[in-house]
Order: sequence, then C-alpha cells, then structure tokens
Amino acid sequence: MSISGLGPHGESPSPPERVVLLPEDIRRAKERDFRVGIAMHTLEGDWSRLLLNGMIGTFGESGVVVTEIIDCKFSPDRQIEALERLSKQELSVLISLPVANAPVAQAHKDLRANGIELMLLENAPAALIPGKDYGGLISADNFDLGLMAAKSLSEFVAPGAKVGLLGFQADFFATNQRELAFSRWMERNRPDIELVSTRFDTVEDAGAVGRQLLLEHSDMAGLFVVWDTPAESVLSELSELKIPMTTVDLGKFSAKSLASGGSIVGIAGQHPFKQGVAAARTTISQLLGHKIPEWIAIPGVPINRATVLEQYQSIWRTIAPQDIRDAFFANQSD
Repeated sequence: MSISGLGPHGESPSPPERVVLLPEDIRRAKERDFRVGIAMHTLEGDWSRLLLNGMIGTFGESGVVVTEIIDCKFSPDRQIEALERLSKQELSVLISLPVANAPVAQAHKDLRANGIELMLLENAPAALIPGKDYGGLISADNFDLGLMAAKSLSEFVAPGAKVGLLGFQADFFATNQRELAFSRWMERNRPDIELVSTRFDTVEDAGAVGRQLLLEHSDMAGLFVVWDTPAESVLSELSELKIPMTTVDLGKFSAKSLASGGSIVGIAGQHPFKQGVAAARTTISQLLGHKIPEWIAIPGVPINRATVLEQYQSIWRTIAPQDIRDAFFANQSD
C-alpha cells in the first residue's frame, strides 16, 4: 500500500487490512447488543451513500444495530445539537464525520463522558486525541488524492498557463490535505504555472464562486475543485465554457462528464464502500476491546477517460448506468 499523507496529528497510516473480524469476533458481537449512531457531514452525494452502504451492511452481518443516521448538512450548530441529543441515548458508539474543527470539538469530547465510544471519519478536530477522545480515524489518503488531481490536470495545461483551485472554506482535514497537495505538486512539478485560488462557504455557493474566479481570471486554462458535488455546481454555472477540470470522487455526474469528453478530464477516485466496511470492522473491533490503529487510510485511484467504466464498476460495485456507457462509447474514437 502506498500512502502519501499523514494523519491529522502526524500519525503513520495503517492499511484497512490491519483490522480483521474473525468468526469468533462476529459471534461475540452478535451476543452483545451493540448499538451505533452515525452523524454524517451530509447525506447528499454519491460518496455518502456508498460509505453508508458499506458500513450498514457490515454492521448487519455482525448483528450490530444502527439506530440513527443524522444529516448534519455541513452545519456545526446542527452537528452539536445532534451530538448532545445522542449523548443521552443508550449507544455503544457514535461514528461521526466532524463538519468543522474547533466549533464541534467539545461536543465530540463529551460523548465519552457519557459512556459512548467515538469513531471518526475523514476529519479529526485538533483538540481530539486518538486513544483518549476517540478510538481511531478512518479516511481516504486525501493528500494523495490532491496529488493525483494535480498530475492529471497538468497534462491538459500548456506551459506558462494559469490554473485555478476552488477549495472549501471550512477548516476540514480532508479538503485541507487535498488543497495542500495540489498546490505543492504544481509548485514542484509545474513551476511555470500560475496558481490562483479561492474558497466557497457552502456547496450551494460553489458555482457562483467558481464563476467569479473565472471572471477575474478570464485566461484561466484549468481548474481543480476539491470534490465532485461543488464541481457539478461549477459546471452548471459555466455550461457555456469548457475548461479542463479535475476533482475528487467518481460520482454519477463526474463520471458522465469524464466519459463523454466533457470538462472533467481526470478524477481522483476514492473507495467509499471499502472505507465504510473498514469503519464498521474497526468500530466492532474497538467495541470488543481489541487495540485498533489510530489512523486507517484508504488509497485512492487516478481515473481517466480510458478507465472510467472499469473504475466505476470497482468503486460502485455495479455496472455504470446506461447514460454513462452511452457517453463513453459515443466518444470512444475521439
């Protein structure tokens, strides 16, 4: 396994294969009546759906009941309210994807004071210490995803051109890592490129922010958007333009754009289903009293037009929808 990044506290990565549930573990879990709550940053988007499918199926196979799944809608206030409510319930563990850093840290810390274990996805607020405030963090190798996106975009950008980076305003480990890696790769490997960046506050604002960035830099020759949902908003706003773009996550929209020869020319693909399976296995292992890694990292995969159909099958675990296949084969000779 090749992992480029470190965890939020400098942790070395562990592969998901480090955590294995033996038949005896599954038998013990089924006898324990474990109950799990899940607080997601958002339930919108293909990534969240695949992650939840991986978690819920794995929990079900081990007799672990998921009592509630909460959509925090990227709102720290909404997440704090949800955690305060859940802390009063009889949960064995809460799995959370923190939507911010400092604003939500105390609400996460308070869970253990109420006897509820905590497992994190993608983001760990700086004030939370692994092994003390939470069991472990299961995330993608987000630094490597940023490197993939930069390398892919570079192939479509002429020497001396200008490239944009559209990031996320929140202090969020996953997107911070992607932005940092993208910028570093460009600085080291394409010093001829002028990099300009801006950030959006909400997914709904991303399209307008992207349009403004291009109005201010009409000579921009490429754009990186930190994940696929805001990238879709940007392309909806800029439907009259075709600028090479890379993003993270192989959602249905980004897959179709890539397959059809549209603006998206490369995708840094995550494996959210595998991440969900790893998160559930790690959570069960923690509940059974086993020592777990502080940071489990799931490697990503670079996806181009030639590989989009096969990678869709690998990531989604099903054949690509007909419209994506039609778009791919209609432009196969291009």
